[in-house]
Amino acid sequence: MLSATSSSPTIHWLGNQALTLETPPPATLERQRRIWWLAQRLQGSPGIREIIPGMNNLTLELADGADANALPARLRKLWQQAESAEAGERVVEIPVRYGGRHGPDLDAVARHCGLDAGEVVARHAAADYTVFFLGFQPGFAYLGGLDPALAVPRRATPRQQVPAGSVAIGGCQTGIYPAASPGGWQIIGHSEVTLFDPARQPPCLLQPGDTVRFVDAGEA
Repeated sequence: MLSATSSSPTIHWLGNQALTLETPPPATLERQRRIWWLAQRLQGSPGIREIIPGMNNLTLELADGADANALPARLRKLWQQAESAEAGERVVEIPVRYGGRHGPDLDAVARHCGLDAGEVVARHAAADYTVFFLGFQPGFAYLGGLDPALAVPRRATPRQQVPAGSVAIGGCQTGIYPAASPGGWQIIGHSEVTLFDPARQPPCLLQPGDTVRFVDAGEA
């Protein structure tokens, strides 16, 4: 159980139809597990139209006519009751081809970090990552667990088109672009895994709480 003083949340109203519970930074796995637990407990609650877990926060969209007066107190009570959940049991392995045409920024990342390219790949593939939340585009998972030695700033000039499947680092996080889009993260590799498929159930391959492991698939 997390102490209330270490992660006391604040609650902000977003107009009359939504509110956000937010915890102070930095993001931690324990706090994210509390947020996931809270989201699960609120599923099916009368008056709540949509539940949106984020990083360090949980947003609730209310249905028309919902009685919202008691909701902030209920959220605080549930937060105090929330126990740190067990680590996610589902492990998803993502094969990645690093460097070359698959990872055009790998050498730049290596220079910034004071490592050679092989060490960047080894460190990136050695970690166990946790899906903190989904956002930016359907199926894009924000992953916690990047080796701090690999933290690197975003590109000064974002690319107008990042290919789908690009594995990239932005700041202290890593992730995979499910679809082609503009983006400023540093691309170090590429995966052929389909992260979002509207015909699949659920459509997103990765879910909050999943453990992700990158597997070095070598050069094509």
